[in-house]
Amino acid sequence: MNKKKIFVFFIFYVFTIISAIVAVILYVKYFPIESKVITENINKTVVTEKGIEDAIGNVYDAVVTVNSFYGDNKIGTGSGFIYKNEDNGYILTNNHVIEDGNNYTVILSTGEEVSASLLGRDAYSDLAVLSIDKNKVTKVATLGDSDMISVGNTVFTVGSPMGEEYSGSVTRGIISGKDRTIEVDDVVTKVIQTDASINPGNSGGPLVNLAGEVIGITSMKLASSEIEGMGFAIPINDVKIYVQSLEKGEEVSRPQMGVSLINVDDTYRLYYYGIRLDSSITYGVAIAALDPNGPAYNSGLNKGDVIIKINDKKVNNISKLRYYLYQHNIGDTITITYIRNGRENTVDLTLAGN
Repeated sequence: MNKKKIFVFFIFYVFTIISAIVAVILYVKYFPIESKVITENINKTVVTEKGIEDAIGNVYDAVVTVNSFYGDNKIGTGSGFIYKNEDNGYILTNNHVIEDGNNYTVILSTGEEVSASLLGRDAYSDLAVLSIDKNKVTKVATLGDSDMISVGNTVFTVGSPMGEEYSGSVTRGIISGKDRTIEVDDVVTKVIQTDASINPGNSGGPLVNLAGEVIGITSMKLASSEIEGMGFAIPINDVKIYVQSLEKGEEVSRPQMGVSLINVDDTYRLYYYGIRLDSSITYGVAIAALDPNGPAYNSGLNKGDVIIKINDKKVNNISKLRYYLYQHNIGDTITITYIRNGRENTVDLTLAGN
């Protein structure tokens, strides 16, 4: 290669490098990189800080403050959110927010207070549905899929911590744990754990993902004053199981075995019912009585038998037994493992309704 060709090649190479540098400078100047980007992937969409504001906006005006009255006396305050607007506006909240009242109001995001009617409530799931005039509804929250959450996802709560004075408060955190179970008042509940701040008054409000969808209902009842940074929410997919019955004011039907039970460590009640257990039995529930019309009556189970498993799930106490039992439907057949006279036995049982 002669000197002239080498010189031309060198000039072309230098020109290419300079052009690339100038292009990068111009791109950075006129197309600046977003300085606040959240790299979580919600439904395959990268969400920016503006996207966070949009997500909150998707639910904010659907959130209400729920006031519970007994007569003229206000006895409770919590949160709720409008999830449907058809013949009425439908509001989800916690049962413990409204359970002691006999009339109710909700305060909308506009500050207007309107009368609300109780359609249905269920103490076991801690859920309640209220209704308001559909013409008062300005926003409806979208229910998401709580099975799709991952630990570390960013979430928000919207509600009225400490009452209506702080209504519309937003807190931010992450999913700290999924598929947790906790026991409160002899009820075992599956929950989503979050470090987003949840205070008295937040109960019944939504836990929201970055797509602006409700993935859970926050509950102060599941929290503890001794623990900080641990809040809990009922997964929205579990809520969906009950919501249609609650809208109609129907009692939630759950499967039953037709037995009365005693925890094996409740020595006083065991003695009262004349049941004596071997000291080697350290967990399970003893059958105190059988309903003649229940499915257990003709199954071969007897008074004094100690149930230790439902299918392959270990039964520690009555709360755990209910939890595993209520994961089945009426008409399902389950396998009961029980101890009688020191020996393990099994029996299949078809569940009835309540």
